[in-house]
This record gives sequence, C-alpha cells and structure tokens, in this order.
Amino acid sequence: MNIINELENISGVISYDQSFNMAMKCSQLLESSELGEVKFGREVIIWVLNRYEDLPSETKPIWNDLIESAGFYPYINNMSKESDLSNESLAYKTRIASFESDYLDKSLHVEQKVISKRLFSGKNLVVSAPTSFGKSLLIEEIVASRKYKNIVIIQPTLALLDETRIKLKKYSDFYKIIVRTAQTVSDTDKGNLFLLTAERVMEYGELPEIDFLIIDEFYKLSLRRADDRADVLNNAFLKVFNMGRPQFYLLGPNIGGITPEFEERYNAEFYKTDFSMVANKKIDFSNIYDDSLSQKKLDSEKLPDLFVLLDSLQDEQTIIYCASPSRARKLSREYLLHVKSMDAIPCDSVEEKLPLCEWIENNVSSDWSLKEALVYGIAIHDGSLQKHISNSIINYFNNKRLHYIFCTSTIIEGVNTSAKNVVIYDGKKGPNDIDYFDYSNICGRSGRMMEHYIGNVYSFVRQPEKKEFIVDFPFVEQDKDVLTDEILINIEKKDVKVQVKDRYEVLNSYPDDLKKILKINGTNINGQMAIYYALEKDIDNKRELITWSQMPSFDAMVYVLSLAEHNIFEFDKHGVMSVRHLVMLLNTYRNKKTIMALVNNKKKHMLQQRKKAPTEEQLMAINDNAIETAFHVHRQWFQFKVPKAFRVVDSLQRYVCEKHGIKPGSYSYFVQQLENDFVPEGLSILIEYGIPNTTIIKMAEIIPRDMSEDDVIEYIKKNRAEVYSILSLYEIERLAEEL
Repeated sequence: MNIINELENISGVISYDQSFNMAMKCSQLLESSELGEVKFGREVIIWVLNRYEDLPSETKPIWNDLIESAGFYPYINNMSKESDLSNESLAYKTRIASFESDYLDKSLHVEQKVISKRLFSGKNLVVSAPTSFGKSLLIEEIVASRKYKNIVIIQPTLALLDETRIKLKKYSDFYKIIVRTAQTVSDTDKGNLFLLTAERVMEYGELPEIDFLIIDEFYKLSLRRADDRADVLNNAFLKVFNMGRPQFYLLGPNIGGITPEFEERYNAEFYKTDFSMVANKKIDFSNIYDDSLSQKKLDSEKLPDLFVLLDSLQDEQTIIYCASPSRARKLSREYLLHVKSMDAIPCDSVEEKLPLCEWIENNVSSDWSLKEALVYGIAIHDGSLQKHISNSIINYFNNKRLHYIFCTSTIIEGVNTSAKNVVIYDGKKGPNDIDYFDYSNICGRSGRMMEHYIGNVYSFVRQPEKKEFIVDFPFVEQDKDVLTDEILINIEKKDVKVQVKDRYEVLNSYPDDLKKILKINGTNINGQMAIYYALEKDIDNKRELITWSQMPSFDAMVYVLSLAEHNIFEFDKHGVMSVRHLVMLLNTYRNKKTIMALVNNKKKHMLQQRKKAPTEEQLMAINDNAIETAFHVHRQWFQFKVPKAFRVVDSLQRYVCEKHGIKPGSYSYFVQQLENDFVPEGLSILIEYGIPNTTIIKMAEIIPRDMSEDDVIEYIKKNRAEVYSILSLYEIERLAEEL
C-alpha cells in the first residue's frame, strides 16, 4: 500500500507512529534520483497538508521541514502565521526570504523561482507547466518589475484578457493599459501594456518598439490541432517580434516539447516541469457505460449517476465539462429540474439573490432557465455568453455563491476558478473526441493552489491514449503540407525555405499595396483575391453598393456579405441561414440594440414551426435554445465575423477605387458601431471592461459625449454617486468589479 492510500484509510487523528513512518518514507522519496519518486513525494506532502490538522504536534516540525524541502514556499509563507510553522532562526528566515519575489509581496515556489531568475536574466523562455503551477503570477512579476517599457500580452480569449486586466490594473500608474485597437499609445512617460487577442494585434496600427512579448496558451500556434485561429497567432508573433526583437515568455500546459529549429533561431529555451502544489484524485466511472450506445441511451444511463454525484457535492465548487454549449445548457436544465423535484430550497431573500437574475429578466428573458438555476446555485459557461454574464458567473462561483457550472472548453483555457471538483461528463469537444492533451487540461482545473490541496476528478469517459504533444512553429519549420498562405505571405523573404519558395513567389508577385492589405487582413488569401476580382468586375455597375460611407443600406449589406460568404466565412446554420437572414437579424439588432429582440425573434420562429403546443419542459428547452442562438449570433457574427467581413471588403474596395480614380467608400464607422455594440464611441471602452451595453446606454445620458476613453474611466470613478444613482444593483456590481 502506498503512502497516499495509507493516509486515505486513516480516519480521524493520525497517530505518532503513522505520521513518523510516513514522513520517513516521504523523505526517502524526495531524496531519490528518480524524478517519478520525487514527484510522488511532493504529492504525498500535498495529501498530508490536506490533513495537517490531524497530524500529532510532535511530528509537525518534521513535516514542516519536508514541506520546505519540496519547495512549497507559498504554503510555508501562508502557514507561518500559525505557531506550527513559526521559526525564528536566522537560517530559516534567510531561506524563506530567498524565495520571495523581488517585485511582488508574495513567495514563489522553487520552480517559479527558477523560471523567474531565467526571465530576469534576459532569456527567451517557452514554458510547459501544469495548470496549477502559477504561470500567470510570473506575468504579473514581469509587469511589476517595470523593467520593460512596452509589453504585449496575447491571450486566446476575452475572458482570459479580462482576468489579466483586472489583475494588472493596479499598475496603471506606470503603464497605459491598451485593450482596444482604437486606443493610442501613451504620450507621457508611462509605458504601454497591450492586452490583446492575436486578431487585435494584427488590427492594431503601428506598434511601438516592443520590449517584452508574452503569449499565453502558446500551443495554439500549432497548425496540427485544427485551430482556425492559428494563422493569425503565428502572424501576431511575427509582427510583434519584428518590432524590436523583444524578449519573450511563451507559456502553456502539458506540452511535450517544441521543435529544435525554433529554439535555435530565436535563442529560446524550452523549460518543462511537472511541479504542482495541487494534487488530483481521479475517480473513474467510465467502465460502467457502453460507449457504443446512442447519445440518448447513454445519457439515460449516465444522468442519474451524475445527479447522485452532484447531490453529494452540493457544498463544494464543481464544474461539469460538456461537449458543446447546447449540451451544457441541456444538462444544467435537467439538473435544475432534478433539484426542484427534490424540494430543494431556493435562495429567495433580497440579500442573497444574485443581482444577475434581475438583469436577465429585464434584458434577456424572464423564461431563461439560467435565471432560475442561479437561485439554486447552478450556472453555465460557454463561448457565446456575453462577457459580463461570463465574468459574473465566475465571480459568483469563486465567491461560493454558486456551486455548479456546466461548461464547455472555454473554461479550460486559463480561466481561474475555485473548483474543488471537475466532472468530465462528455468525451467530445464539439463533434470531435477529446484527446489526451485536452483531457489533461480539463483534469487540471480541479483544485486550486492556496485553496484546495486536493482536486477531485470524476470521469464518466475513458481517458484517451496518452500522446506527447510537440508544438510546431509553422513560420519556422515551413512544412509545405501544413504551412498556409496566410502565414507564408508574412514571412520575410530571406527566411523563406526552398520547399515553399514557389508559393511565396506567387504571393510576392502581387502589387506591394495590395500585398500589404492581404497581410493586414490576416484571412484567407484566395478568398481575399476572389473578393478583389469581384470588386474589379462590379465597380462600374454596382458602384452604389460598394462606395457607400457611414451606414449601409439593406442591399449594400447583402452585397458585402455575399462577397464574404465562402471567401471569409461559411454559415454554420446555427442561427443564421443565409446572407439575407443575417442582414435581417443585423437590422433588428441595430434598431432595438437589445439581445432580447433577437431572443424574441428566434423564439417566435421556433414556436411557429411546431404543430402542437409545447409541454412545460419543451417550452423551457425552446426558450433556452432561442437564447443560446441569440447569444451565438450576437457574439460570433455581430461582434466578430461581420465586422471582419466589412473590414476586409472595405480595405479592398478602397484599393480598387483608388486604382480606378474613383472616390472610395468608408465602412469604418459601421464596423466601429458593430464592434462597439452601437454605444457612443467615447464609452466603447466600457464594452471591453465587461459592462453591459444596457448600462452604457444609461450612462450616456450623463457622461459628456466628447470625452476620450481614458477620461471616461476617470469621470466614472470621480462621479460614482451620480452614476450609480441611475443604475440597477447588477449594473453597479459590474462597474465596481471591473473599474
């Protein structure tokens, strides 16, 4: 029996002999030359820390020494306030002090310290470390050091960027924090801290010379994982790196290695560690179920077991991984019905009821199951939710006002939660099976350093075959079967390899002005060229549909989006059936400016398709489907795909018009309106801060229209009482949290 199993079998107080013997075995493990044994020794210590109060006081000094030997200095620092870990010796204090951050009021664990030293010695680091490692703390340390004038941080999701912005806003006296492409660089002695997605890096005009580049979740550079945003991330790296050849820190979880050529060319060091201060306990249910069954039959077997499990975890923070937004919503709804059938007591008091509930009722739908689910401590999290809703749900969850989140892969990409438990219910990510890399990252979301020593993973699916993930860098390796034209056109001529030289010459044959446009747009080259040729053909006979400015007519929107279809985007039939349908939805939203209008539109359509009146449960499903679709259309189409399409066509029509001596149109105002969710320009910064557009529209009544984005933030801070007086409790909550 290993030590962990032995510890699990001890109930209540641990005897002196048991504690002493386990400590001796643990000491031997930590001193082993075998890395696997050292890792297990550290895991034993984590399990002991979880039972620290049950240890006999006589053996605690032994365990304290072992905790230090393992390099768990943040735990030591946290526990030293208690007498058990007090030590007044100079040697002890010196050792502890050596692991304090030079720039933060925090202790670093032994592996964080190693990486920190390497970074501040000027090394380019590519780090693979477990989810619970604390990689993001080192990002803050880089900023806090104030050694770097201009820093770019690229993260894959707005949720991650928002979390980073909130964490780093304390440094706003030293850095101008830039989160939007419309923001200009600091005109004072302040540095610039760019918090951007890869897309926004490419859309940002001229960057200043960059001193430090950070890419979170860097494995998304690889083209071998079918990530449709890999192209733009590769190009963002090239753009930033060419602005002064900055030092860089690339970080991600569970990476097996990187290609040697990248290390050599960019003088980079790959640093892999399995060091963790959190342990995972896996409870496998997967062998109970027959994977060959249909989804419906499989659910009929799994769901009762899932509900029993969740009922047993009702006082703990638990996230449940689901394959898609529709699955997350369906399962959360079914669990809500189960909880209600058990006569659970909802939280009805004004003091305890979550303010988000009232906002949902007034601005989305009074029939959304999420509104009721929140009252029972249940929530959802997926990529289609509006940012402020996602942020609120995570905050409520971390503050223990929610106990369950049914989520998709969005929550595994760096969003920090206080989850003690992770339930892997589905074995898919969208339509595809999850691989070992994704499975490991989902598991890594259980437990949290400084909060839960042990994270529990309950798996209803079989663990995928273990395969090591080696991250490739397409712009370096230039594999002709993998490298896309969108990346190739951004590679400097001197760096182009023989195997792709012919393709490069074709791309390089385009006129310089056109080539510059193709690069900046960062989307399908062949698609852009198809749009260019169509504009050339139509410039005379369809000029009014091309050369408009400010706000487009219905026909002009149809024309532009028809050019973009098949060249820039494809319809996924999720809420949008055709170009004309998309334009109709756009018009509905720009007239009403509320998500409720889209919800009601979709709900009406769905009810019209039914031959029979729906049951109560069916009506709940229809409401949820309508809401999920409306959010998807708003986030994926109105705020991403449509602005992108208009921006691309705008740049190409300007080129064609200037070539023919015709006054070009200007789509920038319309694009700006879309991306700003139709709120006044000066207040649009608040969209990035996760403030609902309904709130911003209210505030527009009292905030002067001619203020800059930076001045708007200061105005709100200085006039809180006046601003808060016109807002709901939820809107006040969002402002207070974000600002």
